[in-house]
Amino acid sequence: MATDLSGLPVWCAESADDSVAGYDAILIVGFGGPECRQDVLPFLENVTRGRNVPRERLMEVAAHYYHFDGVSPINAQVRELIAALRLELDRHRIALPIFWGNRNWQPFLTDTLSTMAAHGVKKALAVVLAAYSSYSSCRQYREDIARAQSAVGPGAPEVDKVRVFYNHPHFIAVNAERVREALLRLSVAVRERVQIAFTAHSIPIAMAQNCDYAHQLREVCRLVADEVGIPLARWALVYQSRSGRPGEPWLEPDILDHLKDLRRRGALTVLIHPIGFLSDHMEVLYDLDLEARHKCDELGLSMVRSQTVGTHPRFVSLLRELIAERARILPETSRRALGGDGPSHDVCPATCCLPPARRSMQTVRQPE
Repeated sequence: MATDLSGLPVWCAESADDSVAGYDAILIVGFGGPECRQDVLPFLENVTRGRNVPRERLMEVAAHYYHFDGVSPINAQVRELIAALRLELDRHRIALPIFWGNRNWQPFLTDTLSTMAAHGVKKALAVVLAAYSSYSSCRQYREDIARAQSAVGPGAPEVDKVRVFYNHPHFIAVNAERVREALLRLSVAVRERVQIAFTAHSIPIAMAQNCDYAHQLREVCRLVADEVGIPLARWALVYQSRSGRPGEPWLEPDILDHLKDLRRRGALTVLIHPIGFLSDHMEVLYDLDLEARHKCDELGLSMVRSQTVGTHPRFVSLLRELIAERARILPETSRRALGGDGPSHDVCPATCCLPPARRSMQTVRQPE
């Protein structure tokens, strides 16, 4: 990794930079997160800008970050992922530099696109670090990029986005492997009756109605459960990290309610797999490792939590494959997907992941 005069990181290729199917660079697009206590409130103010969130609600969420001394692990995890992707691209002779920009914290997308323009980048291929389609994980990132381009001005690079990858064979295989790893921590007798709770970030029903988010999650859960050999009666898709006004309906059931229901039905052990997330960031650490585990302790329910895909080599290979297929290094017939949905579209249609009706929302946390 190198830095340019602006101080922003650039992951350069081993060989001289080259153009691949008209692309000059890769742009990794993330959510961002604070990296010290002083960052927490400015970060949350960025996340909630324009939503009229009460100060007390901000402070409530800030306490989650302060529990970890104000450091969200997400930025460090993205750096680790980019470093692994750089090696993977070099191995396959894809000599495009990698830049990184976030929605809510440094390095901000506007600064990154400005740096890219200074490097002479005319056209970049964006990899958004979100596996599923929703307003906050698809269209909003495209809007973020468009705003950054507008701020940079006429010299801003053109940016295309790779497709969502929820049903890519590598994504299913790595999630299945993570579940198997967790199962091996249990005795054979417990393993054969453990309940699996696949968790994902909840979103408002009004948002879910405009996208395929819930359908895609159910499809991934089914594919992973089939791969591991878990029958339908022993797994469920549940949601976590709900925020917003108490009266506003969000996707359910909530993980904590599901745990109480499992215990009422006689379950003794639960394996929680955060299938809706790519890394073990703040919402996984706080909402599952602290809150969900505390609830399990209250209920007398034994809990095991599996890892997210993180920097697993097959996940890194997945990202390289998406880049290669969009850059036409791989043939059109190489576009891979499991299940009945097929590969997602490359170019989002006008109706893709429309936002819910605009109104004052007390939403603080979205998927990191």
